[in-house]
Parts: sequence; C-alpha cells; structure tokens
Amino acid sequence: MTKTNENISEKIEKLKGGVDWFYSDDFRLDEASAKYKELTSLAKEIEGDLKELKNEIKVIEEDFSK
Repeated sequence: MTKTNENISEKIEKLKGGVDWFYSDDFRLDEASAKYKELTSLAKEIEGDLKELKNEIKVIEEDFSK
C-alpha cells in the first residue's frame, strides 16, 4: 500500500468518526456547525486525493497498454 492510500484511508476513518460524533452522546448543538464545516472540508480533500489517485492509475494503465 502506498503512502497516498494510507493517507486516504486515515482521512476516511477520521471522516467516519466525525459523522459518528453527530449520533453520539458527545454531540453538542453549539459545536455542530463547526464540526460540519470541518468534515465537509475533509470530504472535499478526500475527493481530491481520490481524483489524483485515479489519474495516477490511468497513467499507469496507459503505460502498460503500450
């Protein structure tokens, strides 16, 4: 597993934990907005990482198809 994949996996786990917070006993309404913004930013970051990884895979596929 490459470092990029590990980072994506770690970010996804962090995102899952953040979403779980909304359903936990630790949930506080006054913190919900900030938490939501943080998780939205993290989700966008994950999406960017996945697009980058997809592009790398396409380049590798092209190299092997020659």
